[in-house]
Amino acid sequence: MTKEQIIQFLQKTNKKYKNKNELINLIANFYDDNFNEVKRVFDNLLESGKVVEAYAGKFKLIEDTNLVKGKLIGNNRGFAFVDVGDPNVPDFFVPPSKLNGALNGDIVLVKPLSQTDLSQEAEVVKVLARNNTTVVGTFEKLKRGDGLITPDNNKFSKQIIVPQKASMGATTGQKVVVKVIFSAKGENLKGEVIEILGQEDDFKTLQLALIRDHKLYEEFPKEVLDEASKIPQQVLPSELAGRLDLRDELTFTIDGADARDFDDAVSISKKGKNYVLGVHIADVGHYVHQDTELDKEAYLRGTSSYFPNLVLPMLPKALSNGICSLNEGVDRLTLSCIMEIKPTGEVVDYKICESVINSKKRFTYDEVFAIIQGKKPEVKTFAKFKQTIDTMNELSKILGEVKKANGMLELDVPEVHFELDENEKVKVVEPRERNEAHILIENFMVIANETVAKHYAKLDFPFVYRVHEKPTREKIASFCYFLNSIGEPTPEIVGNQIEPDFVQEILKQLNGKDYEQTCNKVLLRSLQKAKYLEDCLGHFGLALEYYCHFTSPIRRYPDLCIHRIIKEDKKKKIDKTRIEELRDFVADASIRSSETEKNATEAERDVDDLYKAYYMQDHLNEEFEGIISGVQSYGFYVELTNTIEGLVRVENLPDDGYLFFEKTYKLKGPSRTFGLGDKVKVKAIKASMYDRKIEFVLAE
Repeated sequence: MTKEQIIQFLQKTNKKYKNKNELINLIANFYDDNFNEVKRVFDNLLESGKVVEAYAGKFKLIEDTNLVKGKLIGNNRGFAFVDVGDPNVPDFFVPPSKLNGALNGDIVLVKPLSQTDLSQEAEVVKVLARNNTTVVGTFEKLKRGDGLITPDNNKFSKQIIVPQKASMGATTGQKVVVKVIFSAKGENLKGEVIEILGQEDDFKTLQLALIRDHKLYEEFPKEVLDEASKIPQQVLPSELAGRLDLRDELTFTIDGADARDFDDAVSISKKGKNYVLGVHIADVGHYVHQDTELDKEAYLRGTSSYFPNLVLPMLPKALSNGICSLNEGVDRLTLSCIMEIKPTGEVVDYKICESVINSKKRFTYDEVFAIIQGKKPEVKTFAKFKQTIDTMNELSKILGEVKKANGMLELDVPEVHFELDENEKVKVVEPRERNEAHILIENFMVIANETVAKHYAKLDFPFVYRVHEKPTREKIASFCYFLNSIGEPTPEIVGNQIEPDFVQEILKQLNGKDYEQTCNKVLLRSLQKAKYLEDCLGHFGLALEYYCHFTSPIRRYPDLCIHRIIKEDKKKKIDKTRIEELRDFVADASIRSSETEKNATEAERDVDDLYKAYYMQDHLNEEFEGIISGVQSYGFYVELTNTIEGLVRVENLPDDGYLFFEKTYKLKGPSRTFGLGDKVKVKAIKASMYDRKIEFVLAE
């Protein structure tokens, strides 16, 4: 049974039924299918909001109603907005009296009430999915013995009452995780404490609170661990049948020094003047089958999450660090994309196949970079790899030039790297290094992802693609207006379609200037967000027509999802019925993976900000030089060379009467103007771990 079949049935009928089960029974009889299977798919349609119960017994497709599905964005003042997921449709405003029990993050159905050119108001008619089944907050013990929880997330406007018997003995000032018991119409919420994190002024407690606020956990459920423990930790001879045996090839991994799981390895050879590049990816799909406990947990997590002192893997360590990891010197099952590439960078032949490898070396980026640079100690130590790495770097440069010629955007926005001491206190905050070895692996992974995506797009198979849609003309025009305001000329925008090479020309123009990184950040805000989708719509940032994520199935669910499709295809197991099932699955997996990626990114950013504030507490009253990275009516943000950002408040600026010019990102005063990209000297005066905010004043 597929969702499309149920949708077609509802489109043909327009009846009222006694209840849901009567309708499901009719659908099952019509398609001669199992009642429970139809119920499973029908309930999924109800949960997703594609089908709604318009009134008792009357089920309709949402597009046949005046209802709108969206995500509720709360506010500590009680009202909320509903984001419908379309950048061209303004958010709905929902007053407190029209929330009907909906809370921040909930997926809801709303009924539009009024609309103007600038705003639209709506009422929540149904909560489709609760986001806040658990809430993180600070516990306060009341006189009568009950507890009062004030949520950390200020978008969650309600406090939660915890009966004394459900408090786990929590005391005032402790951070706790509370399971919420929902009431019908927005009455007082009740809950029970399910985890005590620690005292609210403890750094590790604050980090854990942020992680829990994003619904992330270190531990796996018992049934998942039990399933993982039954998987052999070495490749069995029986598993090699039908695989391309590459164990004698000079294959190796290249990763960061602190990496613990290795899901990609590379190899290279020459065929005349052509290069034969092998990208070999851990065959996680061999061990994690659809609908198993491991798969369900991987689907829920969607991605691994990375913090300065902690990794929360998508899969248990028995897989992520064990049998799926391409560790040095052991046989591992892989999916390989082997490409023959001309000296011009064109892929002229390729093979996507199941394989087995034995990695000959676990290289770090620094080691490979030293070999590329010809540093004698590394060249001597790794002599047998020298020619192979030089050939790889030769091909990497060719692929890099091709990407530039196609219009790929090179946005120089560095990530942060923290160096911790033995007590996990922050010693150093600095931009993460990116050298030729990093670029080499990036180039090889991109061409493998492109090759796989192109192959399956042309087959018209159900697939999960990595999509980065074109920006709107209005957003890029606004970006150009900003550049013009700081004295940077921009080319004229012709037509309504923005192409990558147009933006690339602007980036070239900014290269090496003091405000380059700041302008890149403004540009990033003008671009669409990359996401996962079942439709192949291309990748604007990479200037590619076809793109997917194939190369990291240990840490990303979309990669695991398409690996299993590839394996089914290779075994000729995909018939018409299976194709329809997969179309439903990849649509769901794309939505879920996009959501989990966004959540993990936000969690990582929040924790990074906590570490930065923690670090700056030891550097108050010190002077720094930075670049103005953001301007608002209340002041401007300054980014230091180590990526730390803080606010200079307008009331702390010399003189009074500053005016904010939104389009040009400037604050103008009687004698001085502050704008994006300006260099300033500042002094740190405040660093709060509670709200992860840093404040500066001008040092001049």
